[in-house]
Amino acid sequence: MLNELVHTAASVVPDTSCGITVQREGEATTVASSDDRARSIDETQYSMSEGPCLHSLHTGELVAMDDLDTETRWPGYVERARRQGLRSSLSLPLTLGAGPFGAMNLYSFAAPHSFTPERRRELELVAAQAAGALRLADQRLHDDEVRGHLEQALDSRGVIDQALGIIMAQQRCTSTVAFDLLRRQSQSTHRRLREVAIDLIVHVTGEAPQAGKRFEA
Repeated sequence: MLNELVHTAASVVPDTSCGITVQREGEATTVASSDDRARSIDETQYSMSEGPCLHSLHTGELVAMDDLDTETRWPGYVERARRQGLRSSLSLPLTLGAGPFGAMNLYSFAAPHSFTPERRRELELVAAQAAGALRLADQRLHDDEVRGHLEQALDSRGVIDQALGIIMAQQRCTSTVAFDLLRRQSQSTHRRLREVAIDLIVHVTGEAPQAGKRFEA
């Protein structure tokens, strides 16, 4: 969907490229681009830590650069962008909740003042669709991370339960006593409970524990 949106946005203005930038874990990255020109201009800003894309991403402000020949902001970036053929640009913030989390960047290689008020309004509608798509993607990623943590926790619980079953059989004790013995071994060796449990299972069975197998007391 994002790839379709960047191509739709790029088609609004002749000889224009489009890229979408988001920030994850403190780093800006291009998640979709209509062509290599957009990705290259984005990367120029990332490498220099300045430019309209990053400003829009960090502040939530729309940034228009109508004519790079007369632009005075971000001189280092502007000089490099001009050598790449850029004539004007428009960066639209993408918001998630209370603040910005990305930016849609339009780069015109045709002429200065390419983004008229009418074209800006049309591009703002495309940017709103992109923000919605990224919002869904962000929620899906969060759901996947939560699911991964839960699966990891269940796997660890299953391994510990298998070790408890071995201790109960060897020591003829309750599950509470078995857990206390396993915990003491973990503390005395400064290792995680799961690691101690795995070592015990391998020592007794000669095989690594099978994930998901839980002992029912």
